Amino acid sequence: MNVVSDSLKSGSALADDYINRYAQVQDLYGADFRDEEAWTRRAEWLDASEETRIDRKALAACLRQYNKKHNDHQEVHKSLDLLERAGTLAVVGGQQSGLFTGSLLVVYKALTIVLAAREAAERLQRPVVPVFWIAGEDHDWDEVNHTHVMTPELQIAKIKMDAAPGPRGPVSQIRVTGEQWKRSLDHLANLLPDSVNKPAIMDLLHQTAESSGNLSDAFAKLLGRLFGEWGLILLDSADPELRRLEIPVFERIIRHNDELGDTYQAAAANITGKGYPLQADVTADCANLFYVYEGNRLLLHKHNGTFADRKGIVSFTKEQLELELANHPERFSNNVLTRPLMQESLLPVLCTVLGQGEISYWAITKGAFSGLGLQMPILLPRMSFTFISGSVRKYMDHFGLTFQDVQHRFAEARERWLNAQADLHIEPRFEEARAAFEKLYDPLIQELGTIQSGLLPLGEKNKDKILEQIAYLERKTKQALEKRHEAALRQWDSIAASLFPSGKPQERVYNVFYYINRYGFGWIQDLMDSCTRYAAEHQIIEM
Repeated sequence: MNVVSDSLKSGSALADDYINRYAQVQDLYGADFRDEEAWTRRAEWLDASEETRIDRKALAACLRQYNKKHNDHQEVHKSLDLLERAGTLAVVGGQQSGLFTGSLLVVYKALTIVLAAREAAERLQRPVVPVFWIAGEDHDWDEVNHTHVMTPELQIAKIKMDAAPGPRGPVSQIRVTGEQWKRSLDHLANLLPDSVNKPAIMDLLHQTAESSGNLSDAFAKLLGRLFGEWGLILLDSADPELRRLEIPVFERIIRHNDELGDTYQAAAANITGKGYPLQADVTADCANLFYVYEGNRLLLHKHNGTFADRKGIVSFTKEQLELELANHPERFSNNVLTRPLMQESLLPVLCTVLGQGEISYWAITKGAFSGLGLQMPILLPRMSFTFISGSVRKYMDHFGLTFQDVQHRFAEARERWLNAQADLHIEPRFEEARAAFEKLYDPLIQELGTIQSGLLPLGEKNKDKILEQIAYLERKTKQALEKRHEAALRQWDSIAASLFPSGKPQERVYNVFYYINRYGFGWIQDLMDSCTRYAAEHQIIEM
């Protein structure tokens, strides 16, 4: 692998400023991740604030139980033993549990967590463990029920698992049947090209499906297979055993709910006042907590001293809500604005690994941390990659294309190349013909109008039809030219489909097993070996 840095278009102006122009947004965040001293200060604060978090031994015992089921690796148990000891810190990041792990960015987030923990341990000369937070409490099935691969015909194929009829509950509580797994696995098997790696991939996925009753369990098992050997601890936010440990944190969120809401409102006003859009909903009456009722995850709002969902299905006073929490903690879950507070209350978070959208909405939470006696951790941008195969690199070199050309100017470059292949310069010649026609025809139409007024609109209509026919002939000429250069244009299509499928970054679309099918399970090890140090800049990986 050859690794070079290049820029990738940003999806968030606020995150882009945090990463590249921290001074402009420093009042919205805790510390600059590029400041070496910030890491030492953060570690010292964590040492001094141990009592603000859930008991380590109880947390480690809970995570051992979960990882024993889904991520039973010797290195993971070593990480858990370290986490149980006072003074051990954690690098934490998370994602929803996508089908077959979802898109590549999930793998890149896990990789970033592992590398950042290793690097932080070297920097601080103390134990730092990697932790992946599976957002199993999220209920948006449509965000997690699919993934994509590229077909030999350069089509972007979607593999989707349809939900069985039922309530909109947390993903970790939505049962997936054997028939659902079979349909998704068969679809993937039909789409993946035959290779020496395909049988092992399909065996792994079938074994995973057979031992998983929901997407979150399968997601955990696959992440464990890919990263367990590096000691990556897994945590499912919907784990009932974990929820029992979180009762004191939910109590604090309920009791200080009004103050937390005020901090979110103030932060939102500050963010929009600086000209940035909000990445999460902030409303004055939102409690920023969910309650699971008969399988449905209901967002609670506050009105006249009560906590209720918008439809009035459930309603509690603050005292009733606290009693419900004590009796049924598994019915409670966080939203995007209280999850960071829960993470900080559970783990000794040295830094949290975030994508750009997450960096943007975490800005809303800074005041909420201090409101609960906590402190916003260092926010570390997720590492980002684009893989360029040898054949695609060869095509790019042949056509004189850079990564930035493909990212920003691809359609124009393709059109320019195609026109250059014809002795007849299609677009300029047809433009000349149109201009010459209109120059001759417009005066004639005006003269006809002096004979009879009705001839003027008739002439304009006739002109439009002739222009339509000229455009039609131009399209047919371009199609003929494309047919003549079909093989070369397929190379252009291969470049686009490989690097920016549907105009999106590769890492946001394709599934990791598409690449493992091509390069083998050692592909991730090769990537780890090629990127031994953390880098905030986008990395181009040339195979």
